[in-house]
Amino acid sequence: MSLSPELQSKLDHLPEQPGVYLMKSAGGEILYIGKARVLTDRVRSYFQKGGDHTPKTALMLSQMADLETIVTRSELEALILESNLVKRHRPRFNVVLRDDKQYPYLRLPIKENFPRLSIVRRVQKDGALYYGPYTPAGALRETLKVIRKVFPLATCEIEIDGTAERPCIEFELKRCMAPCVGNQTRDQYHQIVKQVRQFLEGRDSELLEGLRAEMQAAADRQEFEEAARLRDRIFKIERTLEKQRVAQTTSTEQDVIGLARQDTAQGAAQGTAVDLQMLFVRGGLLIGRKDFFWPKAADASDEELVRSAIEQFYNKEVLPPKELLVPTPLSEAGLLEAWLSEKKGETVRIIAPERGAKHQLLLLAEENAAAAVADHLRNEETDRQASEELKRLLRLDRAPRRIEGFDISNTMGTQSVASMVVWEDGQAKKSDYRKFRIKTVEGANDVASIQEVVTRRYGETEDLPLPDLVLIDGGLGQLAAALDGLRKVGHADLPVIGLAKARGGKEERIFLAGRKNPIILHPSSPATHLVQRIRDEAHRFAITYHRKLRGRTMVASRLDAIPGIGEVRRKSLLRRFGSLEKIAEATDDQLRDAGVDAKTAAELRKALA
Repeated sequence: MSLSPELQSKLDHLPEQPGVYLMKSAGGEILYIGKARVLTDRVRSYFQKGGDHTPKTALMLSQMADLETIVTRSELEALILESNLVKRHRPRFNVVLRDDKQYPYLRLPIKENFPRLSIVRRVQKDGALYYGPYTPAGALRETLKVIRKVFPLATCEIEIDGTAERPCIEFELKRCMAPCVGNQTRDQYHQIVKQVRQFLEGRDSELLEGLRAEMQAAADRQEFEEAARLRDRIFKIERTLEKQRVAQTTSTEQDVIGLARQDTAQGAAQGTAVDLQMLFVRGGLLIGRKDFFWPKAADASDEELVRSAIEQFYNKEVLPPKELLVPTPLSEAGLLEAWLSEKKGETVRIIAPERGAKHQLLLLAEENAAAAVADHLRNEETDRQASEELKRLLRLDRAPRRIEGFDISNTMGTQSVASMVVWEDGQAKKSDYRKFRIKTVEGANDVASIQEVVTRRYGETEDLPLPDLVLIDGGLGQLAAALDGLRKVGHADLPVIGLAKARGGKEERIFLAGRKNPIILHPSSPATHLVQRIRDEAHRFAITYHRKLRGRTMVASRLDAIPGIGEVRRKSLLRRFGSLEKIAEATDDQLRDAGVDAKTAAELRKALA
């Protein structure tokens, strides 16, 4: 390939140091970001005569017009920088994860006198223990449900010092032993904490042996009610472990990566779809899983996909495991191990097992990946059919790839808000979701509110692409308001539809500009299911935002009406106690410690009664 003099000069003067290189198009778009132990060797290898490039690499080089390099002090620094830059710029020739979530962990602050479990999305070096990641979120809810049924840990947010006047209802339900009133010592409480740790870390043999010993000791003392309670706890733990046990390998934390490939419905010439499945195994228990899907990844090798997934997934606030099981040996395993070990604060090993129990875990991950890639392709085909059906029904020039849906939510005209959700290539694109407080409309006027929010969305200079279709929750009135808003900001050509059911009816109807009678959708058609999903998601997002604002307003108004409670004191009380209910339950001593005098405390109790 012929190179411009400027690009050739850059290639001739590449640094002989580790670093990152950015390949750019003539327009400045970053096409690809890579790292190198020696920049001059790696970058020049792309331009050697007779180089055997994949079609993807050949296409990238044909579009490349410029090069930028960043020198680092080490190859490890280059790895971290590359990962951060890929996350920020998402170049189209890199393997990029479509995932920007922070995953939930359980945090147990064992250095506190009375530790309580909490859900967090950031792991910090604060001396607490972190368990996870839990994904999907249902896995975390199920784990917490079991813990709260089986282990009587406190769940309140008050300061536990043994001086509370009376225990809460959790004590009556036997879900807490009331250390707040001195009914349980610190040592007794930490015995429960120890059992929770054993459960979360998969040390079930140690946990069950200890509980059985406690049960026998209680029976010997003729404390039969306590022995029965321990027996029930043992039964619940054993039943939970049976459900979660995936393999008896080791108590070591393990993340397991499996890959599966499948030709797309259009044939292998269109590319191969790939699913990468990550299983999170702790002490032989499967606590969650996550899959990443690429619809066209024929040019990407298994090693490139696995390496990219590791770099991008663990570059977030994710705590690496002690062992990472991968389906193929990685040429940069040592470098990745060094990075993950530094991030975790202890040694992390990357293993490609070929036999034994660890290999069986890999096979399980691959089975999950194979099932997932088949599901993704079926869903993609359904979404393609839905888009084609919408194109035909609405007489669009092309099948809509990006759809933006709007909804309004308020309570009797107060705290009116709007939501915008985005569907792109058949999936919700939550990074592009937007929420709006209605500013110019008084009272419950959904029609005027729709006009305001459409005008704001498409009239502002936010860096979001225009949609192929705008979906409004409502009938002719809302549709007309949306069209007026689009005309005001110069986007009258954007296709817009209203979606609503007839009063008392079940059939979905699409309203179009210039057409009095709506299009009646067939209940089982792919197009119906697609627009319903978008409308329902916009409704959910709007209601969630509205409830959040309404809750804040109710809390603020109830506290602000109390003499002696200003904005600073209100925030301080809510930060200390967590909710109005907890403030109402606080003792006089606790309120005094929070800076509330006796007169204000009396007014507070009266207002919150």
